[in-house]
Amino acid sequence: MYAFLEGDLVYKSPSLLYLATCGVGYEINITLQTYSKIVNLEHCRLYTHLQIREDAWVMYGFADEEERATFRQLLNINGVGSATARIILSSLTTDELESAISREDSKTLEKVKGIGNKTAQRIILELKGKILRQKDSSLISVPKHNTIPEDALIALVNLGISKAMAENAIKKITNSSTLTVEELIKQALRAL
Repeated sequence: MYAFLEGDLVYKSPSLLYLATCGVGYEINITLQTYSKIVNLEHCRLYTHLQIREDAWVMYGFADEEERATFRQLLNINGVGSATARIILSSLTTDELESAISREDSKTLEKVKGIGNKTAQRIILELKGKILRQKDSSLISVPKHNTIPEDALIALVNLGISKAMAENAIKKITNSSTLTVEELIKQALRAL
């Protein structure tokens, strides 16, 4: 719902901050990694994740898109909720987490408060290879003036298709320059 918020930091602690933007103050939960990057700033941009529950709307903020994407991947793992994902990303950087997962180092994950052997094994099993792919393919920088194939590529990646697969599918379409973005996406999906 909110891609990012940018504004003045009114209050900040290692786990929570208030961000004032356009006359509205947002309470945002953060990780220690994000806190270390914004601690000396008065104004910043945070990439956000809004979690809507029955009893509350909770916003999480991250200093970079990579950390937010990793947080979202952790949320997709059975047994890992937002509190656990935030503790993991407060204890380990995304690079340390990726390294532990690629080495299948469950002991490093078990050192994180609240992570037992079963959860550590599940995280490794479900994320092995995915965090690295996410860095390479899903965090596409969006140019200011996209061409139709670039817009289609961004849409396909946001649908969960790897960048390489999406590029190959778009290349297979011979008349791509005459199509609209929507038509190109539909044909690319059929070409996958």
